[in-house]
Amino acid sequence: MAESSLLSQVRNSAFLFPGQGSQQVGMAAAAAAAYPSARAALDEADEVLGFPLSRLMAEGPEAALTDTINAQPALLATSIAILRALESRLGAQNSAPGELSARRVFLAGHSMGEYSALVAAGSLDYADGLRLVRERGRLMKQAGVRSPGMMAAILGLDQERVAAVCAEVTAQGGIAQVANDNCPGQVVISGDTAGMEAAMAALAAAGAKKVVPLAISIAAHSPLMRPAAEELQAAIAVTPLAPPQVPVIGNTTAQPLGSVEAIRDELAAQLTGSVRWSETLQWLVDAGVTTFVEIGPGDVLSGLVKRVARGATRLRIADPDAVEAYVAALANAAG
Repeated sequence: MAESSLLSQVRNSAFLFPGQGSQQVGMAAAAAAAYPSARAALDEADEVLGFPLSRLMAEGPEAALTDTINAQPALLATSIAILRALESRLGAQNSAPGELSARRVFLAGHSMGEYSALVAAGSLDYADGLRLVRERGRLMKQAGVRSPGMMAAILGLDQERVAAVCAEVTAQGGIAQVANDNCPGQVVISGDTAGMEAAMAALAAAGAKKVVPLAISIAAHSPLMRPAAEELQAAIAVTPLAPPQVPVIGNTTAQPLGSVEAIRDELAAQLTGSVRWSETLQWLVDAGVTTFVEIGPGDVLSGLVKRVARGATRLRIADPDAVEAYVAALANAAG
């Protein structure tokens, strides 16, 4: 991606890639119909995975697409298809990583979206990324069956207070921890049923505006994912990786992933560790980012940016109209 004119034409920008929960039937279909490069990305996903993922994405059924084993590769394929559509419209220019860093261009992905960011950064081959997230989804689903859990959104309390309550619950024998620190006042917690019920009651008593159980039985980003993380680590260890050509901000550290070793550590830690998204966005703001571009379906990440970087420009690119509008904006800026 460092050779794409997309990044060579922007400054002070962060490209964000959504994770599970943003999937929707029909995603990438319009892009695939409009751009051969996007169609090729979906065809490659079908070939690599050995089944018509792109048809499931286009036609559903929604329940099958939402299944974590399908949703994860579908989201990766969608983000890369849209990215390739952008690149095909902009042509190719050679840009050294140092030049892109000087332009303050960064990448970040929320949870599974981190794999999309690594593909975009030239660190992870697209085909390898598809295989990894398919396996990640399978292992997470398997862990959820073996050790069912819960997740819940906590609104109106800061991350420190939520983490403290979860620590108290865990000390009493349950399991509850911060899974996603999405933005100020929006924290997602995860754990086993007993720990989560105790944590939700305690957080409501502590003044949370809302405590909303999520419709999911997989306790992502919690210790219940440890068996999945251990098996996934073995797959990550044998997957070829390269240093990112563009800085990628890691979920569990909220810092740039500067080496192959750092990437392997991050991907292994991610399933049981917390997604420090609020800190990631703040890091990007502090680094000089003024434009955030969400590449993929939905608008979840754009909404979170609004809570952290109120004065920033927020763009969503998920269909041909948005692709063409962004290309035109870059052309006008250059002119």
